[in-house]
Amino acid sequence: MGKIKEKLEDNFFIKEEGYTNEEYGVYPLKRPMEEYIKKGFVCIDKPMGPSSHEVVVWVRRILNVKKTGHAGTLDPRVTGVLPVFIEDATKLVKLLQGSEKEYVTLMKLHGNVREEDIFRVLKMFEGKIYQRPPLKSAVKKKIRVREIYKIEVLEIDGRDVLFKVRTEAGTYIRKLCTDIGEVLGCGAHMQELRRIKTGSFDESICHTLHDLMDAYVFWREEGEEKYLRQIIKPMEFAVVNIPKIVIKDTAVDAICHGADLSAKGIHYIEKTVKRGKDVVIFTMKNELVALGKALMDAEKMLKAKSGIVVDVDRVIMERGVYPAYWKGRSV
Repeated sequence: MGKIKEKLEDNFFIKEEGYTNEEYGVYPLKRPMEEYIKKGFVCIDKPMGPSSHEVVVWVRRILNVKKTGHAGTLDPRVTGVLPVFIEDATKLVKLLQGSEKEYVTLMKLHGNVREEDIFRVLKMFEGKIYQRPPLKSAVKKKIRVREIYKIEVLEIDGRDVLFKVRTEAGTYIRKLCTDIGEVLGCGAHMQELRRIKTGSFDESICHTLHDLMDAYVFWREEGEEKYLRQIIKPMEFAVVNIPKIVIKDTAVDAICHGADLSAKGIHYIEKTVKRGKDVVIFTMKNELVALGKALMDAEKMLKAKSGIVVDVDRVIMERGVYPAYWKGRSV
């Protein structure tokens, strides 16, 4: 217990110690299976061929749910990490679509080029670049700025160049390969592309559509939950990289009814909370309550005795899970 508290103090400011009433709410990993599915997400290893939209529809049909959504489109010919959110968890899609991406790309050069020139030119594309979306894309064809965080050459075999690239969301790798070819003076195109990471999701938690189907059937027909629980993750896992604020049980239902978060409703504040940046609001049971924007830094929030500290943008938890302490009393 001492180690847990020590770790808590390393990452969080403790505004007020407290406890949670076990009669209300439920720890995410202990949710009943039906609720677990509807408040979860699955990372699909998208195959070549179908569009992202088709994959999302297949997940919806496999799980027999009403609503699914994905964070970050992949073209039909592109494979890799495609997070698909289910029912309640689809409220997170907009927040997570802007996460940085990482790809492995096979670029085909149209002429012979010295290896040292390939390394030199690829290095030139790190940092902020100008891109005009390709003709086949669904967005406006205006020039925009995107950032390439890192390009790493993995292998060069004649005119085939295999490299890994970490980028800002919305960067077109196909266009990047074309632009690299122009600078090299020989021309180039993207031969193959695989996304290996988007935000906090990577290949290590990916599963195929067949895996998901088998796990679902095993649960429905045999009553065995463990395989489906291994594949589907609680929506709370999707926001682990966003600064967190843990609130009192007495404040939960007020937030669910549209209230902003006041200083009096807080137990713990993650030290990385910054004014104007996204934050996630959690219960003491680690349930996701809402998304919002911090109105002050963590240190100032710790010292605040009253007033609104988070502007709530999106409520995730349904009303009535926790008692309405807020009616007629302060939270």
